[in-house]
Amino acid sequence: MRWWLFLKADSGLLKSPDMVAIPSRHRSLALLAGVLLAQILMLAVQIKRDSRGRLIRVWAVSTVTPFERAGAWGVVKVRGVWRHYFALQGTSRENEALRTENDALKLSISQLQSKAAEADRLGALLNFKTSNEKVAMVGARVIGASAGTASRTIEIDRGERDGIHRNQPVITPDGAVGKVIEVYRDSAQVLLLTDKDSGVGAMLVESRIQGPVGGTGEPMLTMKYVAADDTVSVGEKIVTSGMDKIFPRDVPVGTVLEVKPGTPFKQIRVRPAANLDRLEEVFVLLTQEPVEFQKEAEAQSTQAQSAPAETPATAPPAAVKP
Repeated sequence: MRWWLFLKADSGLLKSPDMVAIPSRHRSLALLAGVLLAQILMLAVQIKRDSRGRLIRVWAVSTVTPFERAGAWGVVKVRGVWRHYFALQGTSRENEALRTENDALKLSISQLQSKAAEADRLGALLNFKTSNEKVAMVGARVIGASAGTASRTIEIDRGERDGIHRNQPVITPDGAVGKVIEVYRDSAQVLLLTDKDSGVGAMLVESRIQGPVGGTGEPMLTMKYVAADDTVSVGEKIVTSGMDKIFPRDVPVGTVLEVKPGTPFKQIRVRPAANLDRLEEVFVLLTQEPVEFQKEAEAQSTQAQSAPAETPATAPPAAVKP
């Protein structure tokens, strides 16, 4: 009996109740493999490869590198998805807030520019009135304009209470605008020079040739009844002659824009001195006293001096109520 047990144990077939017996041949191979692996590892620890350190370190790095690359690639992809999708939700809200702020800033800039332009206009009106203190005039603001092309009129916020009457001349610091045709208690209607039924006695500054200037329903004026043999140059200034008993003398009317020969009268187109399409403030003259206008050279010099200076918008001068 003992001999049989010895054979069983020697052949590796004897097994305990808790484990499966391993054949002795396989156990020897496993032991041999373990010894070889241990030898290789010891050699790897001892052997150095140039400057890259010990061989086992090279193997370890080579083994781990693919996993590190895969992990880095995954992190980059996840980060890209986050930036291009999830984070864009916050970016979209930020863009909307920036767009709203940009629109508000644009509106604010537009308002400031409008106030600056208004301050410049009121400053010019104040200077004009100051230089003509002895001339009775009333400043008025344009509150309406004709909608159709058949007539060119504007409505101002001054009327009978302010001493306004029919056929009184209306001007700006640039020149003639028109005349009052209707007066109400607190407003009045002005017929512009560009209206077909409008007209003003005028003359050429250099040659002193006289002729009425009237409107044609277009932005340009026309000077009538100038003889064909009279000399008229393009660019020549035209002022009021005072013969119509409405405007005083020497109020700027316009500049000769084009001269065409005709029989018996020349065809002369005139550019208005005042910007009749963008009127905002005007003066109504209450007398026929001469008015002093700033000369063109002085006006250009003043504009050149004031152009580089950027001043903030200020409140309208108290002395002028346009």
